[in-house]
Amino acid sequence: MAGRSSSGFGSRATMIVTNTPAKDLAYSNFAFCSLADLRTFSVAGSKLAFALVGDSFVLSISYPLYLVIYIYIYLRFLTSHESIPNGNIALNAIQRRHAKVSSGDSVSVSRFVPPEDFNLALLTLELEFVKRGAKDEQVDAVSLAQQIRKRFINQVMTTGQKFTFEYYGNGFISTVNQAVLEGQEKSKSIERGMISTETYIVFEASNASGIKIINQREAASSNIFRQKEFNLESLGIGGLSAEFADIFRRAFASRVFPPHVTNKLGIKHVKGMLLYGPPGTGKTLMARQIGKMLNGKDPKIVNGPEVLSKFVGETEKNVRDLFADAEQDQRTRGDQSDLHVIIFDEIDAICKSRGSTRDGTGVHDSIVNQLLTKIDGVESLNNVLLIGMTNRKDLLDEALLRPGRLEVQVEISLPDENGRLQILQIHTNKMKENSFLAPDVNLHELVDLFCKESRIDGDQNIKFHLCKLTDIGSLSLMTCMSETVIGAARTKNYSGAELEGVAKSAVSYALNRQLSMDDLTKPVDEESIKVTMDDFLNALYEVRPAFGASTDDLERCRLNGMVDCGARHDHIYKRTMLLAEQVRVSRGSPLVTCLLEGPSGSGKTTLAATVGLDSDFPYVKIISAETMIGLSESSKCAQIVKVFEDAYRSPLSIIILDDIERLLEYVAIGPRFSNLISQTLLVLLKRLPPKGKNVLVIGTTSEVSFLDSIGLCDAFSVTYHVPTLKTEDARKGSFLVDSRRVVLGVGIKRVCLRGVPSHLRIGRLKLADRNNPVLHPLNVFSEDDVDAAAEALNDMPIKKLYMVVEMAAQGEQGGGAEAIYSGKEKIKIAHFYDCLQDVVRY
Repeated sequence: MAGRSSSGFGSRATMIVTNTPAKDLAYSNFAFCSLADLRTFSVAGSKLAFALVGDSFVLSISYPLYLVIYIYIYLRFLTSHESIPNGNIALNAIQRRHAKVSSGDSVSVSRFVPPEDFNLALLTLELEFVKRGAKDEQVDAVSLAQQIRKRFINQVMTTGQKFTFEYYGNGFISTVNQAVLEGQEKSKSIERGMISTETYIVFEASNASGIKIINQREAASSNIFRQKEFNLESLGIGGLSAEFADIFRRAFASRVFPPHVTNKLGIKHVKGMLLYGPPGTGKTLMARQIGKMLNGKDPKIVNGPEVLSKFVGETEKNVRDLFADAEQDQRTRGDQSDLHVIIFDEIDAICKSRGSTRDGTGVHDSIVNQLLTKIDGVESLNNVLLIGMTNRKDLLDEALLRPGRLEVQVEISLPDENGRLQILQIHTNKMKENSFLAPDVNLHELVDLFCKESRIDGDQNIKFHLCKLTDIGSLSLMTCMSETVIGAARTKNYSGAELEGVAKSAVSYALNRQLSMDDLTKPVDEESIKVTMDDFLNALYEVRPAFGASTDDLERCRLNGMVDCGARHDHIYKRTMLLAEQVRVSRGSPLVTCLLEGPSGSGKTTLAATVGLDSDFPYVKIISAETMIGLSESSKCAQIVKVFEDAYRSPLSIIILDDIERLLEYVAIGPRFSNLISQTLLVLLKRLPPKGKNVLVIGTTSEVSFLDSIGLCDAFSVTYHVPTLKTEDARKGSFLVDSRRVVLGVGIKRVCLRGVPSHLRIGRLKLADRNNPVLHPLNVFSEDDVDAAAEALNDMPIKKLYMVVEMAAQGEQGGGAEAIYSGKEKIKIAHFYDCLQDVVRY
């Protein structure tokens, strides 16, 4: 207990509680005893004396006048009085009530020696009238603080203690809300301390007390927040420290100071803020936690369209009712009124830009008008804080975003690396506390290692993929099961909600191991439930980020893998990867555009998809005509714009515009095309992304002359021609990447996959040598026919090459594919020529 010193306690005595001998003494905060008893508690070398009453009551005496009694956790003064017999102690009604004793009760008392540095630096008192129903009264804080210091000098005040005093004819009850010693941080309040001439005193008044405190100059801060310190993780908020600091500075810093400071500065409080950003990033959670942290009225939460009504004028009335309590509070209490928080979730549903809706009623316009008049009208309120949340800031009326309205606009974006770690810690804290989290779970690894690399055969690196081994003839082929990196995790561009989904999915794997489908009633051993690292890796594959790379779409674009067709193709791949690296590291080129043009089937889309996968950018999306079948021009434009807008939310993004002529609805007869989509692409290809966001746009086309005629080619920074396969290229090529059949890279001899089941692991993988022809790794031609087949591949698109091989593998009568692929038989060169004639257009 604070206050106990090395001097310890003296011998104990039992005293009888009695009433204060006179009414006027009740306001002195003294407890009275006889002079003989008072000498028992004197402190050597001082006029003060202290005593411990019972097990937790401290008496403080200023000899020969004062004695402070601390009952439970409260300190009281005691002075001698001739009418009090020896062995008795007199307490007023307030003291007896808090001491939980009655007149005539016995209490144990012993001497107490206070420690050094016991003076209070700050004392916060809450005032109320002794007599309930007293008329409203203004209290001058400066004058009252001087009176308190003068009357109660050297008295010890304890947090939670109540005492009475008289001020200008009115009786007050004061409650100690805070006591801070000199040299102590304000956040580290203790139980008690002694009032000195230097003690700062801050006054507060309860809502219904009728007391209005004026001239509050000595208040170090306002009581706007319910807590003195904030731990965002304890509130369930992770990864938003910077955003919360920005909100606090702009919206709450002025409210922390007392009203007279802001009046002298000539400023008004911020009345509204807008939280916007992608779904699942924590906008609603932050708004609700802010409302809970504020020491005002409970926040009013409006969930989008629920404010609407079918009756004329009722919607506007619902908006006015939201501000009714704040208006009444400000009229009665002025600057001392509480803060009223109103939270609008999905505010874009009711505050659309005026004139944008054509419903005939104009109700949406009226909502905006009514809201503007309440926030910043003629009789604007200074005790409200409006918090709006939306995923579509562009839909809001511009007038709402001006100063004095929703002027603080904070983007709640996708969490960064530290933010993802905090979010995962929040969602795994209970697992860890209850020993459900396995020791092998490494949250730092889940967050940091999104593309784990391993040193193999010199300085070459390889990205690990979970693959299934399949034997086809003498060649070991790999069927890709997942692009998820094993031994690491791809958590980039995961939102907070998606990371919560990852944690839930991981738990479901752990729980599922404890269940038996044969007997679901079988008792479960709770001790054996462990959420392992493998559970989290499986969950990361199962829960994919909405703003991540569309890996499935990219893999569909390269079903037959990517083939190195010689120096020309290798040059294009390397140069395109250099553009991706330029976007990654460059500070002066936030937007780089590249156009891949060439004949149909030459591998443009495959090349673009391979660059998207190999770049390891967190956001990669494909815009193709196949996803827009049946959409109108305006709908197509909106979908294209949305992909670009989503890309601007990620630090690094790749957008692939596949078959641009198909997006433009190009028809050679006429020619005819969509000018609306063309103009949209022209604008987006030249529009710089926001600061800190870098974008690479890769376009593919087989009609470069058409794009050049409408000026679209000029919008691309670089244009590369993707040629068809030549015979000389076929003689020197080799597979580079094949997501379905062969290859992870050139020169790789050992692949070590952490976390991959043993039956899926590959010890050594033998790849095609660079000196072998392209057709050789397929193992479908005899050694004598490989060169002859390569001779027929001049100006052959790679896509058609695979088609011809598949057709020829069926055999002349059909049904021969299994024998060909197993290596038992080979494709006859004559039949290969026949199939070649079927697909080649002369």
